[in-house]
Amino acid sequence: MKKLTTLLSLASLLSICFTTMAQGIASNANLIADDYKKRSAVYDYSERTLNNIDSVPDFQAKAEKLKITGTIYQSDGITPAKDVILYIFQPDDKGNYEMKRDANRKRYVHHRAWIKTDDDGKYTFYTFMPGKLLRTKELKQIHRIIKEPGKPEQELAPFFFNDDPLIPELTLACRAESVKSMLRIEEKDGMFVATKDIKLGKTDALEF
Repeated sequence: MKKLTTLLSLASLLSICFTTMAQGIASNANLIADDYKKRSAVYDYSERTLNNIDSVPDFQAKAEKLKITGTIYQSDGITPAKDVILYIFQPDDKGNYEMKRDANRKRYVHHRAWIKTDDDGKYTFYTFMPGKLLRTKELKQIHRIIKEPGKPEQELAPFFFNDDPLIPELTLACRAESVKSMLRIEEKDGMFVATKDIKLGKTDALEF
């Protein structure tokens, strides 16, 4: 009888331990899930192998294709910056942000892409000209987030476009600010092309 009581006590103790462990694992999983859903999308490249060229979904199907290239430099403006991640996302050609959910139910903008610089600091995105809603007074734009090694992510001013008809309506101060990240569009071989270099500052990323 004494042995039976001991065995039952041991079984009860093990049950409590396993329950506690299961609750701990579930709690950690919930914390990880919450952290994943709240973290910046710049980290959501998952298992993809990043390189210095990427294409936004639906690029091939869009009429107004756009190629954006440039070099990311260290703060001296001379040394190419290696292993920098640059993430972009944008509205579609009608100005709508097409939202989707991944396998973990996290919402994201469908038209997005990531690059990671090599030794030469160069990057290339293949995307398309974003639209804008007619009822808004926003400039056409492509949003950007940058992640340097050993530093937290940083949201940069969006790419704006020099042919945007709303630019003349901006104040002089706003116009001067938008020029820093403005793309000057040219057309080559049936595709719009723009070059924009980025210089990393000690605190903020600067544009050339």
